[in-house]
This record gives sequence, C-alpha cells and structure tokens, in this order.
Amino acid sequence: MSQFGSQFHGKSKRKLNGSGKKKLKNHDKKRHEMGGYFTATKLGEKDKIKHTRSRGGNQKSRLQYAAYANLLVKGKYKKVKIKSIAESKDNRNFARLNIITKGSIIDTEEGKALVINRPGREGHINARKVE
Repeated sequence: MSQFGSQFHGKSKRKLNGSGKKKLKNHDKKRHEMGGYFTATKLGEKDKIKHTRSRGGNQKSRLQYAAYANLLVKGKYKKVKIKSIAESKDNRNFARLNIITKGSIIDTEEGKALVINRPGREGHINARKVE
C-alpha cells in the first residue's frame, strides 16, 4: 500500500475498547482511507495551479505558486499582488519559507491581509484586510 502514500485517515490504534483492552486491527489500510499530501502553496512570480483527480473522477485544484490574492474591500473582491508573507499561525517557519496557508497574514499592495480560505485545496487565495 506504499504506492498510495502514508497519509492514513482511519480509526486510531491507540484508543481502547469499552472493556479497557486495545482495539485489534481487523483489516489493512484501504485506498479510500488514504489522504493527500500537504500542498505547500508558495509565493511565486505567477499563479500555478495543479489539477488532481479525486474520488469519482472529479478534479481538485491545488495552488502550487501564488502571485495574486482576491482581497475583500468594502464587500467587493479586488485582485491584488502579494508582496510577502508576514506571519503564519500554523508554523512560524512558514513565513520564512514563503508558504501560504489559511490564517496566514500576507503583505499586499493594499496593506496587510488575512487569508480566509485554503489555497492548497481551492486553487486561489481569498483574503480580507487587517487593520
């Protein structure tokens, strides 16, 4: 099962039964229990989107490099250029590595903005201004 990756999203092996004994494994990992890898969306010169196949033949858009963000200003979205990543609540090293995640604070042409969506899952960046 190593060809599908190591992101396992099944039941925990550490939890106990009601009697106090450990749960026994009744089957190996299945393909539908596998998850995807972390898409580290980086700051780039232009946007680069990778389309991946998901269950049922559907497609997911994964943003690999981002240059622009959709900034919410007075109820309307405006496309602005991203200058840098100021800070990240997920990991302080993400700001140094220029990785954008949900909750990151980015510097744009209009000022600082908070990322309000998941760019690695949705294929674009939505943000709102931070005072």
